[in-house]
Amino acid sequence: MNAEISMSELKNDRFLKALLREPVDRTPIWMMRQAGRYLPEYKATRAQAGDFMSLCMNPDLACEVTIQPLERFPLDAAILFSDILTIPDAMGLGLYFETGEGPCFKKIIRTEADVQSLNVVNTESDLDYVLKAVKTIRRELNGRVPLIGFSGSPWTLATYMVEGGSSKDFRHVKAMMYDTPEVMHQLLDVLAKSVIDYLNAQIKAGAQAVQIFDTWGGSLSDVAYREFSLKYMQQIVAGLIREHDGRKVPVILFTKGGGQWLELMADTGADALGLDWTTDIGSARGRVGNRVALQGNMDPSVLYASPATIRTEVKRILDSYGQGSGHVFNLGHGIHQFVDPDHAKAFVEAVVELSPAYHG
Repeated sequence: MNAEISMSELKNDRFLKALLREPVDRTPIWMMRQAGRYLPEYKATRAQAGDFMSLCMNPDLACEVTIQPLERFPLDAAILFSDILTIPDAMGLGLYFETGEGPCFKKIIRTEADVQSLNVVNTESDLDYVLKAVKTIRRELNGRVPLIGFSGSPWTLATYMVEGGSSKDFRHVKAMMYDTPEVMHQLLDVLAKSVIDYLNAQIKAGAQAVQIFDTWGGSLSDVAYREFSLKYMQQIVAGLIREHDGRKVPVILFTKGGGQWLELMADTGADALGLDWTTDIGSARGRVGNRVALQGNMDPSVLYASPATIRTEVKRILDSYGQGSGHVFNLGHGIHQFVDPDHAKAFVEAVVELSPAYHG
């Protein structure tokens, strides 16, 4: 079967419609990190793969874990199983994962010479395993729900590359940003061009919407966010394929901690903005109006509470957003690894059961 299924064969398109603020019968829902460590079947497949990157680089296993949550929950979208740090890895930085410490790099970017040694990623040759995974997932989904592709934002990728992994104080990347802004701009520019190539290749391979994860944008000051994060996400949005296979390809921007910049984010031309749980979705809707759809934004920690409490919080967020389309229900960040899958099920089912009252 051709990996690129025509729009007429997409059985459930309410996610794509909501991103474009078109009428839907209920609020669509998916979860960031919905294929992940909270699911026992994911842990079994990861053990079979050997390690995280081996799982990412095996298209059949990446497809298997992408589809696992759809077998459990009535979700409205699948998201490609991969990692935001595939681009730096393809640039030769040597990504690996330390148990309990998260992602690390064998090579760290600290100097102008380091930055000048980097080349724009050619996705077709450097990240072909990602494209094989996208094609495999599209084939196996067979039009069941849309597939989301994604990338990290340039600022977020740069943060990991300069720090060498996760960071609490961002001392190296912020020192580079403030001391040698021209070097930081060189790094962000090569990353933005790489992200454009990467996301466009995912779209051509079959991704039907794309999300840019700006995980660390909220660590920046107002002025720095505009110059070092938002500017490059705008460059990416401007460079993306926005229509493919007879259908618009919506773009979602998500800056964790970015609630103060929603109007500026809407100015980029993105179709939707992701919200973390620190911003009220009703007030966000009031600020951006009909310019963009909104995605979010339940605190992932609510999933540790009882199913009844989860349902109450779902209703509160639906009430806050109000009537009409343009809302994609999600968590305000990725689902935590210690969440009971039955609580995730209660969350998804609450959205499915309660949200039709807000439409039609």
